[in-house]
Amino acid sequence: MQEDIEQRTVAIAASAAKLTGRVLAKACMMVLEKIQEEYSKSQAPHGKQSVKKLMNHGVATNSISLDGGKRETELFDRMARKYNVDYAFHKTEPGKYLLFFKANQADAITACFSEYSKCVMAQGKRRPSILQQLQKFAERITSRVQEPKQRDRAKEAVHDER
Repeated sequence: MQEDIEQRTVAIAASAAKLTGRVLAKACMMVLEKIQEEYSKSQAPHGKQSVKKLMNHGVATNSISLDGGKRETELFDRMARKYNVDYAFHKTEPGKYLLFFKANQADAITACFSEYSKCVMAQGKRRPSILQQLQKFAERITSRVQEPKQRDRAKEAVHDER
């Protein structure tokens, strides 16, 4: 019990000409910032991180090759956040990445990849982008402008029977 109390106590030493409430509050805030700093350092990072940080977690890692550009990695990033996966990308060649993840999160990665693959397959079925549609319309307009319209105007005689 005594050890537990000793571990939870904090000693603050402040030197001041006059110990006021403001000086004491400032010292407490500095100690609190230091404690929060140490706590955040001890927490393991989650989500997307560097390969070095992922390897420093002290658990086994697996890797999968992933083809695609930056768009695909951002799409995978969105899916991985849903499943709370710790992972890291390592670029091997232009357009080719190695995806490192923790071995104990293999089930979450499988679920993440299944949703990712559905989204990638659905991207091909999506309608064209607005920029592509504008380019098509511009081509149509230029083709119409180049071909002059020839209209045959003929007056028809309308006879009203009165």
